[in-house]
Amino acid sequence: MESIDIALAAIVGYAGLKSTLAAVNAGKQIALANKETLVVAGELVTKLAKEKGVNIYPVDSEHSAIFQCLAGEWQNPIEKIYLTASGGPFRGHDATFLQTVKKEQALKHPNWVMGAKITIDSATLMNKGLEVIEAKWLFNLKAEQIDVIVHPQSIIHSIVQFEDGSMKAQMGLPDMRLPIQYALGFPHRIKSNFERFNFLNYPNLSFEKPDADNFRCLALAYQALKKGGNTCCMLNAANEIAVDAFLKDKIGFTQIPNVIEQTITKATHIAKPSYNDFVSTDNEARGIASSLI
Repeated sequence: MESIDIALAAIVGYAGLKSTLAAVNAGKQIALANKETLVVAGELVTKLAKEKGVNIYPVDSEHSAIFQCLAGEWQNPIEKIYLTASGGPFRGHDATFLQTVKKEQALKHPNWVMGAKITIDSATLMNKGLEVIEAKWLFNLKAEQIDVIVHPQSIIHSIVQFEDGSMKAQMGLPDMRLPIQYALGFPHRIKSNFERFNFLNYPNLSFEKPDADNFRCLALAYQALKKGGNTCCMLNAANEIAVDAFLKDKIGFTQIPNVIEQTITKATHIAKPSYNDFVSTDNEARGIASSLI
């Protein structure tokens, strides 16, 4: 362990929390690709990191973009951030269409090549909801300071707006190698031979409001964040169970938010949870979600 400078936390889901906490306790710098660590226990993790003098470098492309935009701006308060979303494979489709969606369709993301769980989360917009919660803890923001904007081309990876109205955006081709490399090399940029962006290949960059009516997972994430305590832990656990059930053809696509919402309603709320509370909440929420399937 003494020879390790930085730990890349990339285990998928709640399973990544324990190892990330262990690395923080050991005083290792963290390159965080596992957003669920902060979704489940953001206050606990960031407080411990501060006590241990550990920096958390974001690897998610959107949070890396915010982090890059803040370089040289640490003394300037953030007024708002905009997390961009591709909109997923079902952007523009209505509830009737979504009721017929099969996993093979949901696993075809238009811009990114990712694992099955995160690809389904992107299709439901839950991935963006989880990123909203992650951003709150990474950048010490209120829910009202975090907006989501659909940007189908996935060239602008996110935007920071400062108190004077000025905005900074980080741009580039959708390639996860860049944010990973930035986190591991910070504060230096490492020369790469990655494909370069060509403006003429993207003559139009467009933006839309997310469809929170047909993709309710995003709204559920905001609600969980505002309620606080262990609610985001419930949200994450229920989502993991629901997505797994969808991938196993046990529930339909539009049932995913239903399972999450009902789980949050039934699970025990704890206003100031400890680590053990998060463990018990995760177990309880998984049991409730499983019973609903």
